[in-house]
Amino acid sequence: MAEPVPVAELEAEVRGRPLPGHVAIIMDGNGRWAEQRGLPRVAGHREGAESVREVTRTARRIGIRALTLYAFSAENWGRPAPEVAGLMTLLAEFLEAERPEMMQNEIRLNAIGELERLPEVVRRKLAEVRAETSGNAGMTLTLALSYGGRQEIAAAARRAAVHGAALTMEHLEAGLWTAGLPDLDLLVRTSGERRISNFLLWQCAYAELAFVETLWPDFRERELLEAIADFQARERRFGLTGAQVQGRE
Repeated sequence: MAEPVPVAELEAEVRGRPLPGHVAIIMDGNGRWAEQRGLPRVAGHREGAESVREVTRTARRIGIRALTLYAFSAENWGRPAPEVAGLMTLLAEFLEAERPEMMQNEIRLNAIGELERLPEVVRRKLAEVRAETSGNAGMTLTLALSYGGRQEIAAAARRAAVHGAALTMEHLEAGLWTAGLPDLDLLVRTSGERRISNFLLWQCAYAELAFVETLWPDFRERELLEAIADFQARERRFGLTGAQVQGRE
């Protein structure tokens, strides 16, 4: 078996090609990672937070403009109460701990979803960090919290309904929670599952999809660079022919 390419060499190769402007990740597999090790599920979520740190740092370093992480879905409220409580505590701790690094690295924090459903302590911490980082222009880190793609489209439709018969795709898109972010280029899902689980349904229209076997707590710098390298090797046609994309027609 061939030796893996050193991370530094892989990063240099990725930097030398056009980068996706907006990468989104469904961070799946924390619970299974913990169960495989005989640990409580919250231990998997805590280790997964380390992956969030490393992936965010790597994305910022190589020049990704927007990174969106599916942190907690609208359906996740149905999980056992102790696990949900542990996730909310971990989220509040993460926001406080990462605030200095976000400022240092010019990362703007954003959040999308039914944020009013979050515990008050989390909403307050989110508001504080979003306000403090609002002037940062290096990269936008968006956390999808209490998020559902169908819920987002329904909310956007309600906001756009004021246009009546003149409703257009542009009106609807302007009402999405992701309005203002670059178009989604690459969606990655970890843990081997091959579905998008109600995540960024509108935004995925022409995104490249990547499903990797790695559980989220093991998804770090190398895995992100490999996913981006795979994206860079694809031909994106947006409904055209390959010849048209390559300028032969």
